[in-house]
Amino acid sequence: MGHIKTTPIERVRNISKEDFIKNYFKPQKPVLIEGLTENWAAFQKWNLDYIQQHAGDQIVPLYNNEPTKGKQNSAEPATEMKMADYIELIKTKPTDLRIFFYDLKVKLPELLKDFEYPDIGLKFFKRLPVLFFGGEGSKVLPHYDMDLADLVHFHFQGTKSVTLFSPKQTKYLYKIPFAVHNLESIDLDHPDFEKYPALQYLEGLHAIMKHGDALYMPSGYWHYIKYLDGGFSMTLRAFPRHLGRFGNMLYNVFFMRHFENVMRKSFGQKWIDYKEGRTFSKTNKRAAKLKKQVG
Repeated sequence: MGHIKTTPIERVRNISKEDFIKNYFKPQKPVLIEGLTENWAAFQKWNLDYIQQHAGDQIVPLYNNEPTKGKQNSAEPATEMKMADYIELIKTKPTDLRIFFYDLKVKLPELLKDFEYPDIGLKFFKRLPVLFFGGEGSKVLPHYDMDLADLVHFHFQGTKSVTLFSPKQTKYLYKIPFAVHNLESIDLDHPDFEKYPALQYLEGLHAIMKHGDALYMPSGYWHYIKYLDGGFSMTLRAFPRHLGRFGNMLYNVFFMRHFENVMRKSFGQKWIDYKEGRTFSKTNKRAAKLKKQVG
């Protein structure tokens, strides 16, 4: 066992549009912005009790950390629950159950008035503000977003650990073919360098987010998230402007996702085992080659 090498994500206190574009957006560099939400009503109002009060009767799908198996759809929830019961659960004890991609505009539009789209130079896609919820100890599998959007991730209540990896680190992450995540058997908190030697060469960026913090995640950046307390976050997204990335986004959304689900339905666990075996072998061969070069 070992530890993944990380350095702290740069932190700034507020930021001008000009500085953000010059220092972070153009070079595609992550940054944690403090104070960006302090003038929002959400900064004062948004907590788990507030969500429970406004959406308690809704039935919500819940996801956990169990790997998908056989012909199971990769986006299939583990269970469902009333929002009020789920909020009570994450307020009182650890759980790996999470709410994924809760569409605020559709499911809780009255909260749209509580925040503003930051004037930092990003052209946000305003039709899709989404919330994510997690209980203490729940983890989000390392992945990058399929639409390759530039993301600004705002956290509310409690704290969460976020580790980012640039697209250049993909070759060390054991990425699964026709997917945007890595091998689900990998535990980045306790990496097994003997079984997964490429992880030794991985270099990430890390931050602990608290209430009101905003984290800029550039297009294609991997993120591994762990809830240290029960809480929730909101993500605002700006679609890629670079022509190549836009083309990759169309491929991911309109071909790769559907191809993957067809193959799972057709071949089940054989397809999953084939992809995982190919990833394991290919990445370990790359690690062995790199070891010879540096050794």
